[in-house]
Amino acid sequence: MAAFNHDLLVSTVSNRINNALYKYVHNFKQRQLAILTRAVILYTKHQTKIQRSILVIVCVVLIERLRKLVRLMTAERSPAPVGNGSSKTNNGSDNGKQRRSAQLDKQFFDNMKRLVRIVIPGLLTKESAMLATHTILLVIRTFLSVAVAALDGRIVSSLVRLQGREFLLGIARWMAMAVPATLTNSLLTYLQSMLAIRFRQNLTEHVHAKYLKNNTYYSVGNLDDRIKNADQLIAVDIMKFSNSLSELYSNLAKPTLDAVVYNIQLAKSLGVESLFGIMVIIQMSMGMLRLLAPPFGQLVAQEQRLEGEFYFTHSRLIEHAEEIALYRGHDAEKRTITRRYLRLVRHVNRVFRLNVFYGMLEDFVVKYFWGAAGLVACAVPVFAERLPGAKRAAELALTANGANLGDRTRDFITNRRLLLSGSDALGRMMYSYKEVVEMAGYAERVTDLLTVLDDVSEGRFVKAKVGKAAEKASNTGEDSDDAEDLVNQRGSLVESKDEVEFIDVPIVSPNGDVLVRKLSFLVKPGRHLLIVGPNGCGKSSMFRILGGLWPIYGGTLRKPSMSQIFYIPQRPYLPIGTLRDQVIYPDCAADMQKKGVSDHDLQQILEVVQLGHIVDREGGWDSAKSWRDALSGGDKQRIAMARLFYHRPRYAIMDECTSAVSMDIERIMYTHATDLGITLLTVSHRQSLWQYHNFILQYDGQGGYVFSKLDPERRIALTDEKQRIEQELAAIRDMEKRLDDLRAQAASY
Repeated sequence: MAAFNHDLLVSTVSNRINNALYKYVHNFKQRQLAILTRAVILYTKHQTKIQRSILVIVCVVLIERLRKLVRLMTAERSPAPVGNGSSKTNNGSDNGKQRRSAQLDKQFFDNMKRLVRIVIPGLLTKESAMLATHTILLVIRTFLSVAVAALDGRIVSSLVRLQGREFLLGIARWMAMAVPATLTNSLLTYLQSMLAIRFRQNLTEHVHAKYLKNNTYYSVGNLDDRIKNADQLIAVDIMKFSNSLSELYSNLAKPTLDAVVYNIQLAKSLGVESLFGIMVIIQMSMGMLRLLAPPFGQLVAQEQRLEGEFYFTHSRLIEHAEEIALYRGHDAEKRTITRRYLRLVRHVNRVFRLNVFYGMLEDFVVKYFWGAAGLVACAVPVFAERLPGAKRAAELALTANGANLGDRTRDFITNRRLLLSGSDALGRMMYSYKEVVEMAGYAERVTDLLTVLDDVSEGRFVKAKVGKAAEKASNTGEDSDDAEDLVNQRGSLVESKDEVEFIDVPIVSPNGDVLVRKLSFLVKPGRHLLIVGPNGCGKSSMFRILGGLWPIYGGTLRKPSMSQIFYIPQRPYLPIGTLRDQVIYPDCAADMQKKGVSDHDLQQILEVVQLGHIVDREGGWDSAKSWRDALSGGDKQRIAMARLFYHRPRYAIMDECTSAVSMDIERIMYTHATDLGITLLTVSHRQSLWQYHNFILQYDGQGGYVFSKLDPERRIALTDEKQRIEQELAAIRDMEKRLDDLRAQAASY
C-alpha cells in the first residue's frame, strides 16, 4: 500500500511538471510569434518610411565609397628610399625594403591610365570597336541569364502543378534559348582573346619603338642599373599584363552588370528590405576578406622579378658557355643557378600556402555563406504568410495574390536562381579584386620599363658606383664631388663635315671612374691615328663616346654623322640571315640595290680579303646558317673588313680587329682601306700596324696622355733599342745576383 501511494505521488508530480513546462514553452512560442507578428504588422504600416530610410543609407554609403575612391586615386604613394647609387638594383640581390610594392593607389591609376592610352589609342580604333562589341555581348548575356532564371521557375512550377503541356513548352523554350546563349559565350571568349592580342601588339610595338631607337637598348643594359632583364619584361610581362587586362574587363564588367540587373529583379520580387539585409551581410563579409587578403600585387611583382633573375642567369650561362667550360666552372654556375631557383621556389611555395587559407575562406563566404543568406531571403515571403495577422504583409511579399503551391515554387526557384547568380557575380567581383592587384604588379613592371626607356632616351641614367669610384667613396665616407659633377654634366656635340675633334672632353665611365680629366686632339681625313696604352686607361671608352654609346660628360665633340663612322670590334657581330646579309649589315638587300651594288661587287670585296671561296663553300649568297658557328675567328674578322669595304665610311674604328689573321692578310686589309680613303682609328699592340698610321694617342694609365705625330720607323727603332737595353739590364742584374751568391759561398769555406 505504501509503495502504491509513492508511485502515485511521483506520477502526479511528474505530470504537473510536464504540464507546467508545456505551458511555459507554448506561452514562449506564442509570445515569440506575437512579437514577430507585431513586427511584421508594424513594418507593413511603416513600409514606405523604412524603404526611404534604406535608400538614404544606401546613398550615404555610396557617397562615402566615392569619396574613398577619389582619395585613393589622388593619394601619393610614399616614396621608396633612394640610395646614393651604391645600392643594388631590382635584378640583383636587392634590398626588398627599397622596392616599391604594387598598390591600388594613385600610382596604380596613373600607370593604368598611361598603359590604357597605349593599348587603346583612340575611340575610332579597332580596339574600341571590339570593346563596344564585347560590352554589347555582355549585356545580352546578362539579360539571357535573367530570362533563363524566369524560365527555370516556370518549368519547375508546371512540374509541381502536373501541367505536362506547359512543362514541354518550357523545355522547348529552354533549348531554343541555348542557341543565342552558347553563341554569345563563344563570341565573348573569342573577343577576349583578340583583345589580349591587340593589347599586346600595341604595347609591344610602342616599347620596341622606344627600345630600338638611338642605341637605347644598349644604354638600358650598360648605362643604367634599374633594369637588367628587359628581354623578359618585353617578352613575358607585357604578355601577362595584356592577358590580365583583357580578362579583367570581362571578369569585372560582367559581374558588375549582373549584380545590378539581378538586384533590380530581386528588389521587385523580394522587396528592397530583404535585398538591403543581404547587401549588409555581403559588405561585412567582403570587408573581412579584404582585411585577410594577402598582398597579391606585391607577391606577383616579386615573383616576376625572381623569374627574371633565374632567366638572366641561364642567359649568362649560354652567353659565356665557352669561357665557363674552359674554367670548368660548371659547379660554380650550378650553385648560382640553384640558389636563384630555390629563391623562386620558396617564394612560389609561400604564395601557394597563402592561397590555401585565403581560397578556403573565400569559397566558404562566397559559395556557402552568401548562398545561405539568399535562401533565407527567398524563404521569408513564404513563411511570412503563416504568421497570424500578417496576411497583408505576405500578400505584398508574394508576386501574386492568393498564391498556391505552384506559384510559390515558381517564385522561389526564380528568386533562388537570381540570388545564386547574384552571389556568383559578387564572388567574381571578389576574385576580380585579386586579379586587379595581380595586374597592378604587371602594370608596375611594364610602367617601370617605359619610365626607364624615357629617362635613358633623354640622357638620365641611374648607375651604381663600382671600381675606383666606389673604392674612393668608401674610403672617404662620401662621394667624390668632382666625379659626381662630371657624371651629371653634359658636353656638346657638333656635327662636322669630315673632322673628328675632342675639345676638353673628359673620359668618364658611367659608374663614375674618371679615366682622363680632359682629352683634346684633332684627326683630319688621311691622318690615321694609332691608340695605345695599358688596359683600363680609356681607349675603348673614348670609342664608345665617339660612337654615341656613352654620353659626352663635358667639353665639345666634333665629328661627322654616324653613317660616316664604322666600328669593327675584335669579335665581329654576325646577324641572323644569309651570307649576303653578313657582308652588307646593317643594310638589307633592298638597300644594297639602291646603292647600285651587285653580288658580283660583293664577290670582288671578298676576293680582296682572300675570302672569295666562301661563297661556293657555304652554298651561295642566299645560304642561311648559324654563321657564328660556321665561320672561324679569322673568317669572321675578314667578313667584318669586307663589311667595312662595302660601306666605305670616312672613318673606321679598328679595335684589335686583325688579331686572328696573318700579317699578310692584315697588310692587304689596311692597304686597301687607305686606298679607299678611309681614315683609320686603330687600337692595337701589334708593331706591324704602326706603318699604316701617322699620328699616335698614347695613354699612361694614370689619367695622362700624349698626342703627337708618329714616325713608325723611328718608333720601332726606339722600341727595339729599349727592349735591348732592358734585356741587358736584366742580364746585369742576374750577373750581380750570381756574383753575390759566389761571394757568400767563398766566405763559407
